[in-house]
Parts: sequence; structure tokens; C-alpha cells
Amino acid sequence: MATPDRNLHPVNLPADWAPQGWRERVAVQQPSYPDQGALATVQRELAALPPLVTSWEIMSLKHCLAEAQEGKRFLLQGGDCAENFSDCSSEVISNRLKVLLQMSLVLVHGLRLPVVRVGRFAGQYAKPRSTDTETRGGQTLPSYRGDIINAPDFTAEARTPDPRRMIKAHARSAMTMNFVRSLIDGGFADLHHPEYWSLGWVGHSPLADEYHRMVSSIGDAVRFMETLSGESVHNINRVDFYTSHEALLLPYEEAQTRQVPRQWGWFNLSTHFPWIGMRTAALDGAHVEYFRGIRNPVAVKIGPSVTPDQLLKLIDVLNPDDEPGRLSLIHRMGAAHIADKLPALLDAVKRDGRRVLWICDPMHGNTESTSNGYKTRRFANIRSEVEQSFDLHAAAGTRLGGVHLELTGEDVTECTGGARDLTDADLERAYRSTVDPRLNYEQALETAMLIVRKQAQIAKPASA
Repeated sequence: MATPDRNLHPVNLPADWAPQGWRERVAVQQPSYPDQGALATVQRELAALPPLVTSWEIMSLKHCLAEAQEGKRFLLQGGDCAENFSDCSSEVISNRLKVLLQMSLVLVHGLRLPVVRVGRFAGQYAKPRSTDTETRGGQTLPSYRGDIINAPDFTAEARTPDPRRMIKAHARSAMTMNFVRSLIDGGFADLHHPEYWSLGWVGHSPLADEYHRMVSSIGDAVRFMETLSGESVHNINRVDFYTSHEALLLPYEEAQTRQVPRQWGWFNLSTHFPWIGMRTAALDGAHVEYFRGIRNPVAVKIGPSVTPDQLLKLIDVLNPDDEPGRLSLIHRMGAAHIADKLPALLDAVKRDGRRVLWICDPMHGNTESTSNGYKTRRFANIRSEVEQSFDLHAAAGTRLGGVHLELTGEDVTECTGGARDLTDADLERAYRSTVDPRLNYEQALETAMLIVRKQAQIAKPASA
């Protein structure tokens, strides 16, 4: 997925940290396993399995994120809200990769910047829940917390947390990564033939003409360069691709945290880019304690309740040496709140001179329920939060360096609006998510196009 890279910056290894140290803190959003002996056995088994990623891939991503902090790259992070074991199939994986490649093609063409591609998959099997239990028809059972913990069926057997599911999650993550690596190494992302990435919908989409013009332009540019040079342009038949997930289930993350030869410190080798969710970002909590000791680049979701003082203290804990590429802040405020809540955070971090990568998550702050009982997100609100983010960063003198999206390569109807103007009535036609609504392939591509247009609009006065 990536080539090795040098260490970026000398940092101090926390002397008082160990992978299991989080157990001394309050750990929220964790399942209650009925058999602690079985849990310990699974952790030992996980610790003996081969890692899913390598330390040099992790350091290579950190280098890319450091360049994104400087405005030399743009981050595209996207994938399922929560992966299901049943979705570990060649069609689902290849379609998800296709739509991310299509989006990155749009961004590279429009922003004139290299794009850091990070999939929200190969480990995104756990999800936080608002309540620990769910009641139906007078029966109360544990909430469904993702396939790595329990099953969605409303039975006592399905909802009882099972530690063996962590082994299944590891196996499916490995299969997903292996297939993605094989596709990329086999030329799936070859810029000579971006038309190969097309999904069936492209020919019928209102965006089809604009997309095909872009594809044709890139193909022509590649052939022109090769004609001038008299030889093939190298390194355009593959791309670097990284993985990420919310490191929510701490026993799973701890079991895959290791030291490696020829590197100092500890690495979470289950993913390249773990993040802390908004519900688990307490300064004195178990998740922050775990994250402060790993050398991976890490991110934190920042919601509207976070104050500038809280944010600066969190930065001090997670990146005390101000290491380039180490820390990303993913703001998810909601279209209705971002203008009131984000500027103070931007000003505080800028004033303190801290090095972070700002990323916009326009999904999680814009979730609502419809009258017919579906959880959805309206594309107009998603678009508004993205556009406001660019404007607010420009006004603050900071830089929006990436986006974090929940999306799928499947033909779903989970978010309303977009080029086809999906309505609430369309949701029941193809609503497949077990947790949160995702952008479908068409809405995802439209989001990439609006990012390009908005960036061009912001850049125009400076160049005039």
C-alpha cells in the first residue's frame, strides 16, 4: 500500500505508558463480556497473529499527513459507517475502492494537489451507541455495537457480546486489505485507464458528462506527457492507499499494539490511522490514555460541545512535541452550528501555534429521523457544512486539509437530496445500513466536485 519512509521528527516516548495502561482509566462505550477468561484467551490469540499493517506504511502516511498540514496534499477519508462481516466480498470492496478512486481523481484534477487516500474500512466493525441497552416489546437486551462485538438480531444469543468475534474481524480485515492491495498492485488504479473505474451508474447520472470530460482530460494529459518524453510515465499505474477505523474496542486495539524491529516505540498494527470518536474523547478517559502512547498518526472527532481550552489540553496530551503529521482534528459540528462553534477553536489552535491537520466530517452532525422512521442525512446540509468549513477556515487564516465521509459504492438510498433529488419516500427503496446513513456513489462524487468548485471560489480573489 505504501513505501517505507524515514522518521519524521524526534519525539519523546512516554515513559509512563504501556498498551494496557488504559485499563486504569474510565473506559466508556465498551461491551460487558460475560466470560472474562474467554476474552483474555482471544486477546492472546490476536497478539500472536500477523499484523495487518506495517510500521513503515504507518510512517509513510504520517509523512503524507505532514505535507497535508502544509497545504501540499489533500486528505480523502471515506467508507462505511460500520462494516458488516457479510460485506467482505469482492464486489462490495471493489465498488468501494472504485468510488474513492473516482473521488480522488476529481480532487487531483480540480485541486491540482496529490490526494492522500484513506479508506474507512478493514477494521471499522465497532460503533458507539447512545444507550447500553435496547427495549422492544417489553424485552431489554444489549445494544448492537457492531459485528466485532455482537449481532444485530434482537435475540439474547445474538446480542450477547462474544470475544471470538474479534478473531473474525481480524480475519475479514486481513482479507479486505489483501484484496485492496492486490487490486492496486495489479493496476486497478492505472491512470492510463481511469474509465475502468466506472460503475454502472456513471452513464445514467446527471454528473456523467462532467465526469467523462474529466476522465478524458486526464487520459489526454498522460498520453501527451508520454509523447513528449518518448517513454511511459512512471508511477501512475498504482496509488498508495491507507486504512483507518475508530479505535473504539480497546481490548482489540491493545492486542495488536506492538514493538517492531528497527523502530522505537509502540505501533497499533491493526490500522494505519486510528481515530477517537467524540463520545470517547474525555481528557482523562481510557481512549485518550491509549492513544497518547502509539506512534501512528491519530485523529480526534471534535463536536460542538468542545471548548477551546479543552481542545488545547487534548492537543497537549496527544501531541506534546508538536510532531508533524501526528494529529488530525476532524470537526463535525452540523450545518446549523458550525458557524457559531468552529471559529473559536480555529483561533485558539492558530494562536497557540499548534501543528494539526483540520478535516471536515459533514456527516455526523447532520443526522436526523424522518416521519417514516428512517435515520437520514440531507445532502443540502452535508453540502452546506463542507462549504461553510472552507469559508470559516479561509476567514481564520487556517487551512481545511481534508474531508471524512461515510459512503458506499453501492446503489443505496440512505441520504436524501443530491443530483437525483432523493426524497424521504425513496429511503425505503434501498436502505441497507444497519447503523448510519451513507452517501451513495453518485452523492459521493458530487461531494468531490463541490469541494473542487468551492476551493476554486475561495482561491479566486487571492489570484485576481
